[in-house]
Parts: sequence; C-alpha cells; structure tokens
Amino acid sequence: MELFELNLRDAAEGVRTKKFSALELFDACFARAASCEPKLAALITPTEEEGRRGAEEIDARIARGEDVGPLGGVPVVLKDNLCTKGVRTTAASKILGDWRPPYDATVWSLLQGAGAVLLGKANMDEFAMGNTCGNSAFGPSKNPWDVTHVPGGSSGGSAAAVAAAYAPCALGSDTGGSIRQPASYCGVYGLKPTYGMVSRYGVISYGSSLDQVGPLARTVSDLQLAMAILVHYDPMDSSSVPGKSFDFTPHKMDLKGKRVALVKEFQAFTLEAPIADAMARVRRLLENAGAEILEVGLPTVARYAVSCYYALAMSEAHTNLERYDGIRYGYTVDDAVGSKEMFEAVRSAGFGSEVKSRIIAGTCLTEPTRCNEYYVAATKVRTLIAREFAKAFESADFILQPVTPLLAPKIGETDRDKMKGYESDLYTLPVNLAGLPGLSFFVEHAASGLPVGLQLIGARWSDPDLLNAGLTLEECLGSPSIARGGL
Repeated sequence: MELFELNLRDAAEGVRTKKFSALELFDACFARAASCEPKLAALITPTEEEGRRGAEEIDARIARGEDVGPLGGVPVVLKDNLCTKGVRTTAASKILGDWRPPYDATVWSLLQGAGAVLLGKANMDEFAMGNTCGNSAFGPSKNPWDVTHVPGGSSGGSAAAVAAAYAPCALGSDTGGSIRQPASYCGVYGLKPTYGMVSRYGVISYGSSLDQVGPLARTVSDLQLAMAILVHYDPMDSSSVPGKSFDFTPHKMDLKGKRVALVKEFQAFTLEAPIADAMARVRRLLENAGAEILEVGLPTVARYAVSCYYALAMSEAHTNLERYDGIRYGYTVDDAVGSKEMFEAVRSAGFGSEVKSRIIAGTCLTEPTRCNEYYVAATKVRTLIAREFAKAFESADFILQPVTPLLAPKIGETDRDKMKGYESDLYTLPVNLAGLPGLSFFVEHAASGLPVGLQLIGARWSDPDLLNAGLTLEECLGSPSIARGGL
C-alpha cells in the first residue's frame, strides 16, 4: 500500500510509531496531488513549502520524544474559505486577490494543535455559492471518478481531494448541502455537524445562520477522529454553544430496535434509478438488522424549504458581502474617479455572476418595503420547519433520505437551468434551516462508475450517535475505494 492511500488513523499511527516519517508521508501525498491536479483542479493553492516545514517540525518533535498529537504529521486539505495565517485565502473569488489572512480559523488552529500539516487550500464555488464547484474564479474542479462530471459543491475540491487520496481528511463548509452533496458525488463520507457544535470563527461567511464547518474522509472512523478534535466551545464565535461535551469514540451501533424514518412527502418525488435502488438496498439492510422503518410527515419542509432557504441565504449573503469594497484588501482598481465609481468597478469585476445574482436578490429581499413580506416571513417558516423536524424526532431516531435526486451531472449540464439546480438541494438544505446534523454515506457505485451516496439525519446534538450508526452502515456496505480512473 502506498503512503498516500492510508486513512487518517493509520497515517497518524505510522508517523507516531516511526514506520515512516511525517516528511515521507507528506511528500507521498503531495506527489499524488501533483500528479492528479492537471486533471482534477481540486486545489487553488498547494502549500508544499508550508506543509514540508510542518512535517519536518513533527519529525523533530518525535525525535525529542514529544507528544505530537492525534494527527501528528498527517496532511489535510482545507476549503479555501477557511482563514490560514500567511497563506493565500481566496474563497475562490477574484475580489480577494492574493489576500493572506493575519489569523487562523479556529478549526485550523485545532487541527494544527493536534499535529496536522497543511497540504493545500481546496477549490470551491465562489463564496460557497453553488453546487457544482464550477462557480470558481480559478476554473471548475472535476469529479475524480469521471472528469467529465462535476464533483459537487460548494466543497467540491475538498471532496475530490479526499476521494483521489491527496489527503485522508479535508474540511469543508455546509450552508445548504455543501459537504454532503460533494461527498455523495465523489464517493466519500461527509458530516454536516449540528449548528453551534464547530466554530465558525475564521470562516469567510456566506449565510451566517446556516454555515457550518465539517470533515470529509474515506472512513466514518476518521470523521469521528476529526470531530473529537474540532468540537470545542469557542468564545470567538457567537454561535458556538458552551457547556456541552460529546464522546466521538467509535462504537458500532446495534440497529435492532432503532426507528429509521422515511419522509412521507418525499416518496412521490422522482429519483434517478441508481439512487432509488440504493434507497431500497439500505432499507432492506436496516430491516434485516432489526430496525423499524416508519414514515414521518414534513409537509412544510416539502412545500416551503427551498424558497425559505434561498430567501434567508441570499439576504445574509447580501449583508456579508457588503464588506468587499476594494479599499482595505483584495482586488482594486486605480482609475476610478470617486468612491462610488470605485465600488461599482471593484464589485462588478471582482464578483462572479452567481455571487452577483445572489447579492442582487438579497438586496431586493431585504429592501424596507419588501423585508416583512420575504425575509421576515422566511424566518417564521424556518421556525415551523425546525418544529416539524423536532416533532418527527419524537417518533424516529434517524431520517434516511437521498442527498440529491440525481448522480453527479456532467460539467455544464446544470448551468442551463439554474432553478433545477436550486431545487435539487431540497434533500439537504432543510437540515441547515433546522440546525441538524447530517451524514452523507457511501452506498455503492452505479453501472456508470459514479458513486451513489445517501444521507442519514439526526436530531440536534445527536452527532456521535449519527456517526456510530454510520459506522455500522459502513461495515455492512463496505468502505469507499480511492478514485483512480483516468488519474
């Protein structure tokens, strides 16, 4: 087995026990990334110099007999909307230029404290707005199972990097499905944690009440290891919830007697055949394991979640992106005759078309004469959606549903129908509206070779149980393999 093929736990153990050095591990992973990048474009900024320096430091600490942490010497990839001190951070947008943050995102500080080293900053949809990883100022990322298909978005680069074995773990952010959907498309595991469980400090915001950072990996156990490190109360993040403790030690869950729900309103919706087949397969697996399959009703979710989500997300995007003015950092122009002209020129040239369309929509939605009709109404619907989920979890332990109704589409396919792309988020975005945890798990490969993933949703703060259920499903279904086709 090549070093770059190792999962997170085995890679850390190998460095700790001196089977190989941290530098050898980093060089193997970086060489793998370099060989795949011309086809995948999963990274915006490879960090060879920073990563090798970090690996050498880990090796020196091991030589001195020091504890290097649970991730000592293991390379990781970070989505490029996570701040990294002194390392270019762009959010895949021209408007940030070559900005190098003066501080680290809390999640990166925690990973560094656990011994991880940085392999690179991952490509993404600009400001996390999109579901293909095609809305990037640096060009689209590709799916490592078939480079003519999208890897999903907005964390497409993170998912592709893990699937192609650049690194055993990556971080993404999930505002409406941006971890779970690319995890499903690329055949890896991805967790959107409960809102407030993982710090958002140092995340370049899209929708502040919806954004949540989470890990992607090739095993559920690796997600659990990452979460054990990432889950800390952070006073720098006003949404971080204090006074809670969680045990992410892997324990396969006995599914006998567990109540797994299907959403009644979703049963009439059309699914592509491989996804429908995967739903049927997992349902049989759960029944054979002794789980009780039942139905729950989510009528408000089915009817209003998409419009509610986009009203809130676009309104928050309008507010969050007001700060990009070309004065303090990032892209600027030199020939504007006044501040108004400069703002117009910077924002017109610096933002991509999808971001501009969402800013304009958010401006309209929050305009004083429309605010009550749209934004305020959406906040009320969001409350109803959260209550509807809470009621559903009174009778169910988990909800099983697709991540998307279709397999990964070909590159450019969804560009022809933006609304179809928005509507495909129906299965993921309600989880963000209600602040729930959602696990995207690998099931199988379709006849086309593309991965098929499904989603398991839990009640708020049930993340450890959700992952333990995922661990049992992984044992039954098998772990995903590394994508090698055409790379």
